[in-house]
Amino acid sequence: MARKTSKKAEATKIFVLDTNVLMHDPTSLFRFEEHDIFLPIMTLEELDNHKKGMSEIARNARQVSRTLDEMLALAEDIEEGIPLDEPSKGLASGRLLLQTEAISSELPPALPTSKVDNQILAVVIHLQRRYPKRSVILVSKDINMRIKARSLGLPAEDYFNDKVLEDTDLLYAGSRALPADFWDKHGQGMESWKKDGKTYYRVSGPLCPDLLLNEFVYLEGEPEFTALVKEAAGKKAVLETLVDYSHPKHAVWGINARNREQNFALNLLMDPEVDFVTLLGQAGTGKTLLTLAAGLTQVLETKRYAEIIMTRVTVPVGEDIGFLPGTEEEKMAPWMGALEDNLEVLTHSEEGGGAFSGEWSKAATTDLIRSRIKVKSLNFMRGRTFLSKFLIIDEAQNLTPKQMKTLITRAGPGTKVVCLGNIAQIDTPYLTEGSSGLTYVVDRFKGWTHSGHITLQRGERSRLADHAAEVL
Repeated sequence: MARKTSKKAEATKIFVLDTNVLMHDPTSLFRFEEHDIFLPIMTLEELDNHKKGMSEIARNARQVSRTLDEMLALAEDIEEGIPLDEPSKGLASGRLLLQTEAISSELPPALPTSKVDNQILAVVIHLQRRYPKRSVILVSKDINMRIKARSLGLPAEDYFNDKVLEDTDLLYAGSRALPADFWDKHGQGMESWKKDGKTYYRVSGPLCPDLLLNEFVYLEGEPEFTALVKEAAGKKAVLETLVDYSHPKHAVWGINARNREQNFALNLLMDPEVDFVTLLGQAGTGKTLLTLAAGLTQVLETKRYAEIIMTRVTVPVGEDIGFLPGTEEEKMAPWMGALEDNLEVLTHSEEGGGAFSGEWSKAATTDLIRSRIKVKSLNFMRGRTFLSKFLIIDEAQNLTPKQMKTLITRAGPGTKVVCLGNIAQIDTPYLTEGSSGLTYVVDRFKGWTHSGHITLQRGERSRLADHAAEVL
C-alpha cells in the first residue's frame, strides 16, 4: 500500500508560489487540485511587507495571512505538510508545505542572494534536488522572474487559474453574421407578428441552438436585416427587429449611429429591460459618447433614471486619490478628460436657434447637464446602493474580477450599469486580457435576459485618427 502512495506522490507536482500570485488571487492556495504547494519563507516575508494600507494588494495580503493562520491552527505536523482538503472544502486534495529549514543558496555567483526573487529561485533548485522524481514548478505573475528561472533551467509558469479565456479572440462579440441562405434553412413554418412598433419572427433551424439571448444577428444585403435574439430554446428562436438609430428621427441627444455596431449599442443602451451593458472597442469607436447621449436622454428627457454616475479606475488602481484640495468631484476632475470632451460634443449638438441661442443657452444647457452627472471615485463605492441611477464604469478593463463584482453589486432597483473599455489597453500590473474583470463579466453575463454586449469595431473619430490607427 505504501508503495502505491509513493507512486501517486511522484505523479503529483510541487508548485512553488511567488508572492504576487497570492496577492493577485488570495484563494490561489486552493486552485492546484491534487498537487502540493510550497511557500518559501521569503514569500511570507514579502506578504508581511505588503499587508499595510487600503489598496487591493494589501487587502489580499491580509486575507492570505488569515487563511494561513486558520490552517496552521488545525495543523498537526507542519513538516509533513498541511492537507488542503478540509480548508478548501474539497477543491484541493494536495498538501501545503512551508519552508521549515534554512536552505543554502546554490545560485550562480553573479546573482545577489540578498534579492528576494533569487532566494525563491534557490528554494526551487533545492526542492528539485530533494524530490528528483517529482516536477517542481515555480508559479509567478512576474515575467522577469519567469525569464530568470527559465534561463537557470528551472520550469516556471504564469498563474492561469483566474483566466476566463485562454485566447481573447474567442471572447463573445455580441453580434453574429447570418449565412446568406439563412431564410431558406430557417424560414419553414416561420411565424411573424407586430407588437409596440416592432416586428417579431419565430424561426426554427440548425443555427438556433447556437444563438444566445440578446445577441444581435445581421444579414448583409439591400436592405440590411438586423435583429436581436429575444428567445432561444432548442431549435426555435424569436428575433426582434431593431430601432434604426442611424436615422435622424431616432437621434439620441442629437447623436446618430454611424455604423452597424453603434446602432446595436444604442439599442442596448436605450432598452429599459437591459440592466447591464458592456461595450468593448478601441479608442474612438464612440463608447463614451453613445453611453452619455443615451444616459442624458433617459435622465433629462424620459426621466427613467434620476442621474448619471460616472466612475473610472484612477491608475494606480484603487489607491487613494490623494490630498488634493477640494471635494471628491474636484479630485476626480483630472481623470475625467474623456467626460469633458464628450460633453462638449453633446452640448454643441443640442444648440438650437432662437432668441436664447449662443453663449447663454450653451451655458444653461451645460449647467443643467452637469447637475445630473456625478463623478465618483471607486474607493468610496463599498457599502453603497444606487437606486434608479445610470452607472457608467469607464476604463473597466483595469478592474480585477473581484473589483468588478464589488461595483456591479452596488446596483439597486431601477439602476442600469454600463461598462466601457478596451482590453488591449490594460494599465494595471498583473492583469492580462484574459484575466481582466471586463473579460470576466462579458463571458459570465452572456445569454442573460437582462444583459447585452457589443464589441465596436470601427473608429469614428476622424480620417487622421483612422489613418494613424492603421499605419502607426
